[in-house]
Amino acid sequence: MHPGALLDLTTDLLHAVLRLDAPADGVVSAFFRAHRELGQRDRHVLAETVYQVLRRRLLLEHLAQVGGGKLGAAARERRMAILAWQGDSAALASALSADERQWLEQSERVDRSALPDKLRHNLPDWLASALHGSLPEDEFWALVAALDQPAPLDLRVNLHKSTREVALKTLADVGITATPTPYSPWGLRIDGRPALQRLELFTGGAVEVQDEGSQLLALLTDARRGEMVVDFCAGAGGKTLALGAAMRSSGRLYAFDVSAPRLEALKPRLARSGLSNVHPVRIAHERDDRIRRLAGKIDRVLVDAPCSGLGTLRRNPDLKWRQSPDSVTEMHQRQLAILTSAARLLKPGGRLVYATCSLLREENEAVVEAFEAASMVGLQPLPAADALAHARVNAAEGLFDGRFLRLWPHRHQTDGFFAALWEKN
Repeated sequence: MHPGALLDLTTDLLHAVLRLDAPADGVVSAFFRAHRELGQRDRHVLAETVYQVLRRRLLLEHLAQVGGGKLGAAARERRMAILAWQGDSAALASALSADERQWLEQSERVDRSALPDKLRHNLPDWLASALHGSLPEDEFWALVAALDQPAPLDLRVNLHKSTREVALKTLADVGITATPTPYSPWGLRIDGRPALQRLELFTGGAVEVQDEGSQLLALLTDARRGEMVVDFCAGAGGKTLALGAAMRSSGRLYAFDVSAPRLEALKPRLARSGLSNVHPVRIAHERDDRIRRLAGKIDRVLVDAPCSGLGTLRRNPDLKWRQSPDSVTEMHQRQLAILTSAARLLKPGGRLVYATCSLLREENEAVVEAFEAASMVGLQPLPAADALAHARVNAAEGLFDGRFLRLWPHRHQTDGFFAALWEKN
């Protein structure tokens, strides 16, 4: 596509995404469905440019104003797209007016290291304050740098169908470089973004895309052959499939979720996996009668609770602009209710895992504290370090904050995750 037309489309897409009234990935997908003339390379440029703007929104809004003059929304968004451009720079230059080239030269001379902190970290004030309170100064800026980069591509090998060694060799045979993940014994990390959906390794269910941190949550749950297991907030089923493979497709694994579309998205993945022990169940809420009937019967319960998702900002940078302190407070109450209900499923000797992909204490330690103050009868805290050591997780000593699992993008090159565990007496 002509660079000028591609820049115009990028600006149109950016305008739609910056409304912030829907998840960015859904807006991008809908835009591509409406513009089927776009090739794969053009789609890549559009999507990556828009995501770069979301990562650096405050900085780019500031630089768009360099040179003075009042800009309308469309002109400002076009300049932000130019600054964030992820395509060929020479092609972009050919699409710019003389005034735009002059402005771009001026903006490139700005000393970004001398700008106010807010324009360097590109976080809303409330989130920057919360993260500053959780990390030393140097680590805060290391986290900022990590969140400014796209996440790596991690795979989980489906042990029901293959091994990590076989998957490594199969990928190498088709020219894809992969390395074992440093912590998860199931994981592989891929260079770049190859078209995995075209590989038999993927279509045949031997591997699934899953962040290494997410794999560690399944390992903490320690689901075993023949057990009764519940993935309480299954979503599209990434951790469900990991649990089912760990169980070697035996026992009974319930995938609960309140969203029928999310459970529907699990079906093709489940078919690829070859697992026969997974039972998706749509529930109305955490007090659904189908949950009550299982009270006291379950060996393992994983609660990967609905959360702000702020540990996934490398993948979903729009979340930092779409979440708020009020939404986090609402999440806290919902998380506590879900965890309290899920705990009732455990039988004696059973394990409960509470997890989020949030970086915020209010959704993590504060939920655990509230739960333990109100609902700890018969439950014993279990250190995450002991659970991961039992699961043969490599270099596990670097993953913990006291008894909890705490993963940070800048420390562990995973999404941000938190997990707490209990065992029923």
